[in-house]
Amino acid sequence: MHRHFLFPTLLRATGAAWALAGMLAAWSGPTMADVVRTEHVEAELVANQTALVPGAPLTVALRLKLAPGWHTYWRNPGDSGLPTTLAWTLPAGVTAGAIEWPAPRALPAGPLLNYGYEGEVLHLVDIASSPTLPTTSPVTLKARADWLVCKETCIPEGADLALALPVAATAETDPRFGARIAATRASLPQPLVDWKVRAEGRGTEIRLVLSPPAVSSAANVGSVRFFPFEPERIEPSRPQAQMRDGSSVVLTLPVSSALAGGFTHVAGVISASGGLPAAGKVVNAATIDVPLVGAVTPGIRAAVPTATLNPGAATTAGTEISLVLALLFALGGGLLLNLMPCVFPILSLKVLGFATHDDSKATLRAEAVSFAGGVLLTFVVLGFILAGLRAAGEQLGWGFQLQSPGVVTVLALLFFTLALNLSGVFEFGQLAPPGVAGWSAKNRTLDAFGSGILAVVIASPCTAPFMGAALGYALAGSVATTLPVFVALGVGMALPYVLLAWFPAWRRRVPRSGPWLIRFKQLLAFPLYATAIWLAWVLGAQRDNDAVLRLLVAMLVLGFALWTWRIMRTGGARGWGWAGLAALVAGVAVATPLFGSGTEAGPARAVAGHDDGWQAYSPTKVAELQAAGRTVFVDFTAAWCVTCQVNKRLVLDTQAMRDAFARGNVALLRADWTRRDASITQALAALGRNGVPVYAVYRPGQAPRLLPEILQRQLVLDAIGAG
Repeated sequence: MHRHFLFPTLLRATGAAWALAGMLAAWSGPTMADVVRTEHVEAELVANQTALVPGAPLTVALRLKLAPGWHTYWRNPGDSGLPTTLAWTLPAGVTAGAIEWPAPRALPAGPLLNYGYEGEVLHLVDIASSPTLPTTSPVTLKARADWLVCKETCIPEGADLALALPVAATAETDPRFGARIAATRASLPQPLVDWKVRAEGRGTEIRLVLSPPAVSSAANVGSVRFFPFEPERIEPSRPQAQMRDGSSVVLTLPVSSALAGGFTHVAGVISASGGLPAAGKVVNAATIDVPLVGAVTPGIRAAVPTATLNPGAATTAGTEISLVLALLFALGGGLLLNLMPCVFPILSLKVLGFATHDDSKATLRAEAVSFAGGVLLTFVVLGFILAGLRAAGEQLGWGFQLQSPGVVTVLALLFFTLALNLSGVFEFGQLAPPGVAGWSAKNRTLDAFGSGILAVVIASPCTAPFMGAALGYALAGSVATTLPVFVALGVGMALPYVLLAWFPAWRRRVPRSGPWLIRFKQLLAFPLYATAIWLAWVLGAQRDNDAVLRLLVAMLVLGFALWTWRIMRTGGARGWGWAGLAALVAGVAVATPLFGSGTEAGPARAVAGHDDGWQAYSPTKVAELQAAGRTVFVDFTAAWCVTCQVNKRLVLDTQAMRDAFARGNVALLRADWTRRDASITQALAALGRNGVPVYAVYRPGQAPRLLPEILQRQLVLDAIGAG
């Protein structure tokens, strides 16, 4: 409810009148805000004062009163859920701080454990205002509040809330909520002073030692629990063992199974049922933030049965694999990368080059080793980049670079250029000055090293079978586990060429060079053209038709530039070269907008549709459908994932499969990872994966079941219980 305070012009003319206006405003009582009521929540914005005083602190709270048995979530929701959020719309001169979170409660939900609130909760926010804010009219503070409220089912709710307050020189404590907000502020967890706290990493566990300032201080702390500020640090649903070591309280914290690196500090809230003596008083909860000393590794997910990982059959999410098994999977995945459609044309020519060169064994072996060195180095660099970015808090996985339209554009132009080369439009040697081209021809070992780097670059859009489990293991751990897996991928990819170079007898089975080789080389251009077309489709899914048109125009002028440059280099007039250079500049100008800041805006449209019964994925939707007793099939996919599209065409989108899903009343969710999506990345990490495709079947009361990357109809039928 809005109130306007009108004063005579004469009163406004003097400073005394301003003070009188402020006192009248404060005396007139609190300004009421509209209360929004949903089926399970009552929400409103409330303030601790009856007016906003320019330049003075003000506390506004989001008040949520929950129906009995229902709960909302803390900043770290635990095993599932979403934190409450506030998006403010404020007048000029007024700013809002972040939510100050009360200490949460542990909320068991079957085998899971969540962190949140029941009953009534006040989320406090500090409001700051300019000292020069005019007091002639009230201000309206608006916020969009969104929360997830759960019982047996979870319902995402939200409301547009507003609070109108007069602006005055003084203010009184709000009679309805002033004391309650003050009590909430007094109970907010503050740093645990006087106590000594240390955290020792011990593999899959952390030993958290809390030493009180006096021997008797910890005598009656009761049951102690640690709530981590950040997810994927401590496994919520596994027990935190508590013991005494002299006067110290020792908690054993289980490390999260989804640990993504960068775990250097143990930070969160310590709650104690008997209270924690600190700074001359006893508090029920306090915050800690201490360095983590010692190494930790991902733990074991609680309440999820383990199973032997069989790459030929469905597996259970949360299955633990050893480093040795991850290395074997990576080796096999690297070998199979050579058969991917975007890699095979280029690397098959490399094999033919090894087979048809009449060089000495030493020369061929040197080339093979150099090629393998380029492959391994690029995989190691990629592993370092991924590990570093994830340690910095980025939610990334294999193929993350293809979530950028700029990278997709570069790759499309690269594949188009390679295809033109195989078609005979130009030779790479013609692009460089004669001296450089001659030097390159004489230094084939260095060329082989560059070919190895190029091989990994063009393989980056692909995920081969076995790679998913290996990469999930690699990126869930530290650099010490990440790098060996990436090295194994490189070894697998380079192994065929090293073996061909080392064993001359194998090369005799490959036909010798001749006219057929020229035709075969030209034939191999067409898979590369197809890859460029596919990448253009990916760009359309990420952006729009205008982006695809820009890419196609860039390809056109690039092809013209390469053609004219060849004419000039083979004896044509210099004018051809200038024409080609002008075309190249035009192509850069056309493609440049694809690399701007706007390239990350807007949802992907080509994959996550609602066609044929598929719905967009969300963790909440999975929980709701399971609670309703339905089996859920989730397709984690992306437009740039070739394997995903093949599985869709050959298995998931067939009429027989649609009929089977319908007979089994299976809910179909599609998690589109074409663009970066933190919730999908987190869901993949929880399943032990860091790339797509991933196919998960969620049956009521059971752990999610993972299917292989290469789908077979019978495997899907068996997993959904329709086999």
